[in-house]
Amino acid sequence: MKDVIAFLRELKQNNDRTWFNAHKGQYLYVQGKFQRLVDELISEISTFDPSVAGLTAKDCTYRIYRDVRFSEDKSPYKTHFGAFIAPGGKKSGFSGYYFHVATGGEGYPDNHMLAVGDYCCTPEALRILREDIAYGQGDFEQTLQQAAPYFCLDCDGSLKRNPKGFPEGTPYEEYIRLKKFCLCHIPDDLFFLSENLPQRVAGLFRLTYPFLQYLNRSIAYSREG
Repeated sequence: MKDVIAFLRELKQNNDRTWFNAHKGQYLYVQGKFQRLVDELISEISTFDPSVAGLTAKDCTYRIYRDVRFSEDKSPYKTHFGAFIAPGGKKSGFSGYYFHVATGGEGYPDNHMLAVGDYCCTPEALRILREDIAYGQGDFEQTLQQAAPYFCLDCDGSLKRNPKGFPEGTPYEEYIRLKKFCLCHIPDDLFFLSENLPQRVAGLFRLTYPFLQYLNRSIAYSREG
């Protein structure tokens, strides 16, 4: 990933169409390198999560062009490469594994990141998930313990009070107040420069498999009927 990270750092310093067009060949080279890594990563993940078997990088990766219509930042290009490996692909609506290579700076989107889960649960899936957590006798918390210490639960934006239908004192209310369900891990450059990167990333994602199953079970149930 050394070449990929170096290109992204240059792009951040020269985020305009003139520079990008002049370096289009370099972009296509690092894009291909990233996509090959994603294909390897899908293959590694499918050894413990068969729901993603058969996906390709094209099913999971994103365009580098930014949608600037509603943004004050008019920079035309993203300065990261991301892949969302979920059952059925990135647009399926299921939770998945997110692999994000960036410039190595502080904060999103500059930091490298591994993430697992869902930032945009539908209201119906969210209701079912909260019910499962409240009455599951700690089984959701067990999935978090299996992912620790590498992954942390993202609690930003949590509700101040319990949602409707969950009175104060409901078991595990710190989890049912969540509006998004995502585990995050922030690696450094050295991690991304390792030779066996797909295997190392998949090894960490394996720890989160029970968590992801828990989420996708609720999403699948919400679609029934």
